[in-house]
Amino acid sequence: MEGFFFQATIFLAAAVIAVPIAARMGLGSVLGYLAAGILIGQIPGFLGGHAAEELQHFAEFGVVMMLFLIGLELEPRALWEMRDKLLGLGGLQVTLTTFAVMAACMLLGVGWSVALAIGLVFSLSSTAIVLQTLSEKGLMQTGGGRSTFSTLLTQDVAVIPMLALLPLLALPKTPDMILGETLQRLSEAGDAAHGGDHSGVQIEAAQSYIQSLPGWGVALVTLAAVAGIILSGVYLTRPVFRYIHNSRLREMYTALALLIVVGIAFVMTLVGLSPALGAFLAGLVLASSEFRHELESDIAPFKGLLLGLFFIAVGAGINFSLLFASFFTILALTFSLIVIKGGILFTLGRFFGLRGRDLWLFTLSLAQAGEFGFVLINFSGQNNVIPSELRETLLLVIAISMLITPLLFILYDWMSQRMTETSDAPAADEIDSEGPVIIAGIGRFGQVVNRMVRSSGFDTIVLDHDLEAIQRMRRFGIKGFLGDPGRPELLHAAGLKTASVLVAALDDPEATTRLVAFARRERPDLHIVARARDRTHVFRLYQAGADDIVREVFDSALRAGRYVLENMGLSEFEASELHKTFYHYDRRSVRELAALWDPNIPTVENSAYIARAKELENELQTMLLSRGEEDSLEGVEDTDRSEA
Repeated sequence: MEGFFFQATIFLAAAVIAVPIAARMGLGSVLGYLAAGILIGQIPGFLGGHAAEELQHFAEFGVVMMLFLIGLELEPRALWEMRDKLLGLGGLQVTLTTFAVMAACMLLGVGWSVALAIGLVFSLSSTAIVLQTLSEKGLMQTGGGRSTFSTLLTQDVAVIPMLALLPLLALPKTPDMILGETLQRLSEAGDAAHGGDHSGVQIEAAQSYIQSLPGWGVALVTLAAVAGIILSGVYLTRPVFRYIHNSRLREMYTALALLIVVGIAFVMTLVGLSPALGAFLAGLVLASSEFRHELESDIAPFKGLLLGLFFIAVGAGINFSLLFASFFTILALTFSLIVIKGGILFTLGRFFGLRGRDLWLFTLSLAQAGEFGFVLINFSGQNNVIPSELRETLLLVIAISMLITPLLFILYDWMSQRMTETSDAPAADEIDSEGPVIIAGIGRFGQVVNRMVRSSGFDTIVLDHDLEAIQRMRRFGIKGFLGDPGRPELLHAAGLKTASVLVAALDDPEATTRLVAFARRERPDLHIVARARDRTHVFRLYQAGADDIVREVFDSALRAGRYVLENMGLSEFEASELHKTFYHYDRRSVRELAALWDPNIPTVENSAYIARAKELENELQTMLLSRGEEDSLEGVEDTDRSEA
């Protein structure tokens, strides 16, 4: 037991140190876990004996949980609606990359079955690193970002048929391998019998019985297991969840979520199928259930830790002696993979209409191998698909390509800054009219503003660089102009010199700030209404010269707070008055704090700002409490007068 606690302490300490450092450097949590594993792997004898095998068993269960959650997030209806991009762009990427890598491996003298397995492994990219980086850089809503997400989604789904296909590519077992497996089973059976625990022997006997059935019998048992999982997900989960709900014990939800995943993994292992396949199937069935979010929240913490443990195990298993002995060979294989994969992605991107920055984002963000490659290589080792000496080389190629991924995003940033849009990109529209109101940005925020102003009888000039948004508006009979609202010539063509109001409603906070600053320089008398991401962005917009600033969620949050007050016993009038008081006081407070805010000093280190913020918060609380008491007294007086 002491040894277990010591190992757990080392694993957790390495993760707690390495992962936050990697995240702060922009490398992502996956690379942090790999680094932690590399550090642990250098401890002499730490993972010797049964320790490495036990670690691998725990780690594999994290993969099972990850696939269950992926299934939960993929509603069948949503998958059907995205079928064009999933089957087209994503499906072609996986297929072409698989066969291109397979062909390259066969040219190097690798057998076709091993080459096909390697092609499947390298066709996948790093979902964890890429999605996190796209979100951090605000690129998810770009054309390249959306195409990247669709392709990653296809790859995640493609893992399931890959897990089913790989055992069919197994190499013939040598006599030494058969003898080793037999001795291991005998040893395990002896240990179980000696310890009085016969469950392992009974399970192995059940597996042997199923495998001894004729082909049609094995097929029937397998189909029955899959059908049982589907039918249980459709018909059994609701009554079970109601039963658990009546217990009023929060931990029972977690126990049920774990029971579902562990039970399915056991059933699939019993019939000889991948437990990850069963978990994904169960998640897909439960994706439309009302208990989906409950299951997701209960499983996610276990998934994160166990999956982190999987990546630690991979990092600990990296063979550095092989890396140093064949450094240039492994580096050449890594860059060859990036070039082959990047070439296919670039070609597909152009075929599907991506151009300029979007095309390069799509190409560079997906050119690496991914974390599922570790899963498939590990699975291939268990099923004797890829020789052990080759597996270690492939693990190194995957790890190095993932480590290179941040450099590929840096390359994209460098190219994006120096790139001019090609003639293939949609050209900006010629603006042939002017209006008193210019709306820059027609996303969710700008659409509401535009509808209200136009419905009130005022003309608007709408500018946006998103071609799909402009075309969608035109289908509803609303005229908009395609172009970057930050370009001075477009703003002047839209009537910046004569407009009364400019609405800066762009999705990118930095672009909004630049637009406001430019418009203020050009027109000191122009009234500017700006959309802000948060309070810090409000301060920047004030400094840039905006007149009215609307935080994205501020008004909706105020309305929600008003509903809370009404349901806590306040009348509609009382809640409305407190709502107005809070709104006006907050606007005055923000203007006052804007004068103390310094962009060169972190807010938590700005002592003058913090001191005044505390004073304003106390004043607000006093004001709201006194206002509530006044409203209550007025309500009593009104009641007395009505009774008199």
